Amino acid sequence: MHPIIDTLRGGIIVSCQAVPEDPTFGPAFMAAFARAAKRGGALGIRANGPEDVAAIKAATGLPVIGIWKRPGLDGKGIIITPSVEDALALREAGADIIAADVDDRPRPGGLDAPALIRRIVDEVGLPFMADCGTLEQARRAQDAGAAIAATTRALPAHLGPYQPDLDLLAAMVEHLSIPVIAEGRFWDPADVRRAFELGVLAVVIGSAVTRPWEITARFVGASPSGGTS
Repeated sequence: MHPIIDTLRGGIIVSCQAVPEDPTFGPAFMAAFARAAKRGGALGIRANGPEDVAAIKAATGLPVIGIWKRPGLDGKGIIITPSVEDALALREAGADIIAADVDDRPRPGGLDAPALIRRIVDEVGLPFMADCGTLEQARRAQDAGAAIAATTRALPAHLGPYQPDLDLLAAMVEHLSIPVIAEGRFWDPADVRRAFELGVLAVVIGSAVTRPWEITARFVGASPSGGTS
């Protein structure tokens, strides 16, 4: 296991990300969230784009999982770190680990996910974290050289917005030989404890920490007004 991966063992990683329409968009805000996460005991940060990665690394010194969200070539939403060039830019910004989607969507240069993983491992020289939605994707990523597999893309329709896919998590821990990171829909500390009981390396927390309007909305939904004015 790469030493930087082992520093995350048993810890919380906070995903500090925002989009242009968010009130917290920009490297200064993301660095502030990352400093707050470090103060709260987080062992690592997940960040989007070279500017945020650089700001967060300088502000905290914590291990950073770098991603770069790009528009999908198929016109269907975003794809995470679809090219080797993206991964190289994230490394130059200070990322310690590179994460990317490993599904079957098209990528620049016609690379499929296994080919992208192999090239990032060979040419970037940082540990690769596979953002998976299925066990098969995780197995394929492991075979291609991924150092970590995560449940980032697990979005089963039968689960609510605050329910992580613990079934997929358990299957990945059981069937993979690389470390597994739990990510996606973690809002309740009880689910964090369940994830560690299953044997994960670490747990990523995102919106429950860094999207205060969503946190507010959960409480407002329980109020008599229900958010109406």
